[in-house]
Amino acid sequence: MKLNFPHPLMAPVVELALKAGEVILPFWRVNVAVTAKSDDSPVTAADMAAHHLILAGLTALDPSIPVLSEEDANIPQSVRAAWQRWWLVDPLDGTKEFISGSEEFTVNIALIEQGRVVFGVVSMPTNGRFYVGGAGLGAWRGDKGVEPLPIQVREVPAASEAFTVVASRRHTSPEQERLLAGLSDSLGELQLANIGSSLKFCLLAEGAADCYPRLAPTSQWDTAAAQGVLEGAGGEVMDLSGEPFCYPARESLLNEFFLALPAKAAWREKLLALARN
Repeated sequence: MKLNFPHPLMAPVVELALKAGEVILPFWRVNVAVTAKSDDSPVTAADMAAHHLILAGLTALDPSIPVLSEEDANIPQSVRAAWQRWWLVDPLDGTKEFISGSEEFTVNIALIEQGRVVFGVVSMPTNGRFYVGGAGLGAWRGDKGVEPLPIQVREVPAASEAFTVVASRRHTSPEQERLLAGLSDSLGELQLANIGSSLKFCLLAEGAADCYPRLAPTSQWDTAAAQGVLEGAGGEVMDLSGEPFCYPARESLLNEFFLALPAKAAWREKLLALARN
């Protein structure tokens, strides 16, 4: 199947993300050894196999574009500050889901320019599904043997559906719980969609959910690729001041809190007000 997308690097990066999924799968559900990194997050041989494949593939595509990967993130801020364009990669997003045997883990690859996402690719190794998109470029969902289909956020739920908030299965905070309570008071009973990894953004992008507030920690490689997909589908990701969510070359690679939603949502300002309280 030939992939045709508006950015010349989109199709080869989709192919690379799918190949990374193929090297991950042999390690899935086979009691793979788990090692703790310095921050106590887990890493497996599957993470490393995907990392090496992606690093080689991106370097072959354009050796002038540096790569910042979760599995090779000890690059000094002084070096990263000079980068104008780079790849931001999570070779296996949702390692805890992967270890538990869940299917909710992904491969994330994003192209960043001047701190903003150009486009991102999110692939699901267990079924070959992928999402790709970028602001001003559009967004698509692809499945094995099927032509990729354009996807778009929904501005309001269908009459038969509740307002759906995507939440993390493993991570929350008192701030996030207060925000959800405030949303429920304003918009009525909420439906919570619990799902792992960057698939939370993708649910919004394909119009299956309405909002993803994250008032708990994430890292840059957790969010950039799926942010590209959501922005291509007519969504936005903003910080709690309402500014576009960016990826500057800070010393810390941890993200600030953020809100993901349809760009034209009528309840945008209400969400921001609740998040600031």
